[in-house]
Amino acid sequence: MALKIDPWSFPDPEQDLTGEKGPATIVLAGGCFWCTEAVYAEVDGVLSVRPGYAGDTEDRADYRTVCTGRTRHAEAIEVRYDPARITLGQILKLFFSIAHDPTQKDRQGADVGPQYRSAIFYANEDQRRIAAAYIAQIDAARLFDGPVQTTLEPLEAFYVAEDYHHDYAARNPQQPYIRAVAEPKVKKLREVHRDLLKAS
Repeated sequence: MALKIDPWSFPDPEQDLTGEKGPATIVLAGGCFWCTEAVYAEVDGVLSVRPGYAGDTEDRADYRTVCTGRTRHAEAIEVRYDPARITLGQILKLFFSIAHDPTQKDRQGADVGPQYRSAIFYANEDQRRIAAAYIAQIDAARLFDGPVQTTLEPLEAFYVAEDYHHDYAARNPQQPYIRAVAEPKVKKLREVHRDLLKAS
C-alpha cells in the first residue's frame, strides 16, 4: 500500500455516526475475504465477521463461480459491531489504512478481477454519507500515491460464504497465502492500533 504518511498518523474521519443504535452491520469488500476477516476479527467492539458475496444475485453466489470474475459479486465481509464500543468511522479508518489497498481497481496485489474490488456496500443513507465523506477527506489530503478507487454500492443482499471460508486465516496460519497476505495486515493492526484490540 502506497501510504504517503506514517500509518500512526492516518486521520480519524471528520464525519462519523453518533448515537447509532446497536448492534449495527456494514458490508466491506477489500480483496480476499480471508484477509479482511482476519483483521476485523481482532477488533474490540466487533461482534462477528462473516465472509460472503455482495453485488449480484443469489444463484451465482458461490466461490467457484465468483472466482471466475464473470459475475458482479465482490468477496466481502459483513462486520457486525457494537456502536457503543466502536464507531462506523473507526471501522472505515481500519478499512482504508490497514485491511486493504483502496487505490487498486478491481484487484488486490496478485488477486485480479472485479470480485476483488474495493467497495463499501451501504445499507442506508447514513452509511453512504459517512463513507463518501471519508473518501473525499482521504483524497483531499493525498494520503496515498493515487486516488481512492473504492466504490459505494447499495447493499441489495449479502450471501454468506461456504463454511470452509469462515475463520480461514485463524484455522490455517501456515498456509502460504495467509502468511504472505493476511499476516502482515494483522501484524500492522496489532502494532498501530493496540488500543482497538480485543482483550487477549
